Amino acid sequence: MTQHVTVARSDLARLIDAAGASDTVLAASIQSMGVESAARAVLWEVLDRVDLRGCPPVEVLFRLFLGTADIEAVVRITDDGSEMLWAPASGRVAATVEQSLIELVRSVFGPRCAASSATRVLRWDDVSDPESFGRPQPAFESVRRLMDSTDRGYQAGLSELCVRYGSDKWGVHQYPRHYEKHFEAVRDRPLTILEIGVGGYADPRRGGESLRMWRRFFPRAAVFGIDIIDKSALSGQRMTVLQADQSSAADLAHVVEVTGPLDIIIDDGSHVSAHVIATFNALFPALRHGGIYVIEDLQTSYWPHFGGKAGIYTDTSTSAGFLKAMIDGLNYEEIDGRESGPTDACITGMHFYHNMAFLEKGENQDGGAPSWLRGR
Repeated sequence: MTQHVTVARSDLARLIDAAGASDTVLAASIQSMGVESAARAVLWEVLDRVDLRGCPPVEVLFRLFLGTADIEAVVRITDDGSEMLWAPASGRVAATVEQSLIELVRSVFGPRCAASSATRVLRWDDVSDPESFGRPQPAFESVRRLMDSTDRGYQAGLSELCVRYGSDKWGVHQYPRHYEKHFEAVRDRPLTILEIGVGGYADPRRGGESLRMWRRFFPRAAVFGIDIIDKSALSGQRMTVLQADQSSAADLAHVVEVTGPLDIIIDDGSHVSAHVIATFNALFPALRHGGIYVIEDLQTSYWPHFGGKAGIYTDTSTSAGFLKAMIDGLNYEEIDGRESGPTDACITGMHFYHNMAFLEKGENQDGGAPSWLRGR
């Protein structure tokens, strides 16, 4: 989809927050941002979410209203995708969608079950023609998909999105079922997500498949990605790509200055054990309590080429060995004489799957057993 919108990240974050509040708060946020800017942002989001492959070329007019203000925009669907215009290119539209801007913003950027079409009116161009009336029109499927992208924003599963956007998290790997187990409950929150590794190797304009997938899976999130190659050209609405070396504490500190506190961190970077450990030590403090830290592709912990060690399974210089040591940290209050670790009191759960691990951050201070029970 051709992008024709630039909205300040802070403005969009406020709009998304307001989409979970009252109509009065949301209307004030739209007015503060600018009615036209808000309309551009929400329509761009609709187009980014919808899969229009195979749909015939048509133009659809959106007429959005807020009080006495009306904003019109045209979605043009072509064989190559779609784009947003501010006037019909052909002079004729196949359908007109009229809807309250407040309702559309809430449907697109609001929490789960907030979508509504109570103010929507759908008008077709050809129904006055006796030859066309009662027969499926070419625009029907396109408009249906556009409406579904606003009304059913949380229906798409992660495996489906992996395939749609080209992420290798499904296919080569089978990660989505584990991600959904941990992420589904927080999917409709206005999260801040950081993924290490953008993909596309050294080409500055390639990659970003997983970032786009996360942006679609989390409709209210701000998604950040970092890569050692400058891939900032891939940035877009709700998706920011920064250049950083994951083994550099200074680079990662700068990243956190940009992102602020994080809710989810996913390390899909170099997979070199030393880099995985350095990244965790630098970024875990920036993870909010209740947040989740994910490390992918732990198989490299056993491969010498990635700094791993085959046949030695407790060496804490490998990523798997580093994580294994933290398991004892979960029970630090029960262990006498153990040297404390920096994350003992702030990791509340660890979940291991084939080649990946999820770490939950929170207060791990439940207290240990009394000394008489320990036999002291």
